[in-house]
Amino acid sequence: MDSLTQIVLGASVGEAVCGRKIGNKALLWGAIAGTIPDLDVIANNFLDVVGQLSFHRSITHSFLFAIFAAPLFGWLLHKIYPKSQATFRDWSWLFFWGFVTHSLLDCFTTWGTQLFYPFSREGIAFYTVFVVDPFYTLPFLILVISVLFFKRSHPKRSFLNWTGIALSSGYLLFAVVSKQMANRVFEKNLSEQGIAYSDYISKPTPLNALLWAITVETQEGYYTGFYSLLDANDQVKFTFSPKNHQLLQPYLGNPKVQRLLEVTKGYYTVQEAPEGYYINDLRFGKFNGWQGSEDGHFVFVYHLIDKENELRFEQKEYKFRPDGEYLLAFFNRIMGEKG
Repeated sequence: MDSLTQIVLGASVGEAVCGRKIGNKALLWGAIAGTIPDLDVIANNFLDVVGQLSFHRSITHSFLFAIFAAPLFGWLLHKIYPKSQATFRDWSWLFFWGFVTHSLLDCFTTWGTQLFYPFSREGIAFYTVFVVDPFYTLPFLILVISVLFFKRSHPKRSFLNWTGIALSSGYLLFAVVSKQMANRVFEKNLSEQGIAYSDYISKPTPLNALLWAITVETQEGYYTGFYSLLDANDQVKFTFSPKNHQLLQPYLGNPKVQRLLEVTKGYYTVQEAPEGYYINDLRFGKFNGWQGSEDGHFVFVYHLIDKENELRFEQKEYKFRPDGEYLLAFFNRIMGEKG
């Protein structure tokens, strides 16, 4: 999830663990604990594109990191605040749960998290919430801020904090149910339209858990469709993209190519490009995919550059700037207007 969401979650977890003993310091250090796993982006300065994709949400998001790093931070904070009511064990639990809840929340997104790194590099992803979702974050944020205005022993402090945890957790549950409802509609349409598929992934569109997208794998390529729980009917129009996986056949022995394809979880298409090929990560689709157009730019595109028998990888940048008309049309699509 985005940084603000992880700060809010971390602060709330810190309050739940140590709020009665150290008051607002629990919120502060919980928020810090909630941001520490994402400091792995510092390594981006020393890695190529494939290395960045592999390292992000790996060691610092793993259970192993939480188990071994939490006591170290706990010991450090116990030294910083030797007269605090919080013990070494309290501080360690604060950081442990700050790390673990951060990683578990990231599992609900499309990108996923390598929880079992280094034993497994597979990103665990539930595809149920978008990386930025104000319906999850804003109520949680308001309640956590409210906690600041009560003394640590005041019963309303605990009530507000646990209400925030309950509401945010309830929203995650709503997203899971919403996804299942959308999946039933997608599967019904695939059957009625005679599309034989091997697998699919469905995921929420930006900022909500009502409008869902599906990417369906077939032998020849991928079908993409959209459905909102507020649609007046359950008819889904699919667009098709050919795989073109055969274009990468000469490079499949290269470990970096293999790792990049693993990161996409096999949902990718290939296009010819100057000095190599573009690899489109279909998990995130196109910026305007919900409009039903076969044109448009993919959110994540990786350029495999083959120059003089040397492979390089770059991420193709496309600066998408949605205007008011786009945002209004997107909001209307969420609300069930297919256009």
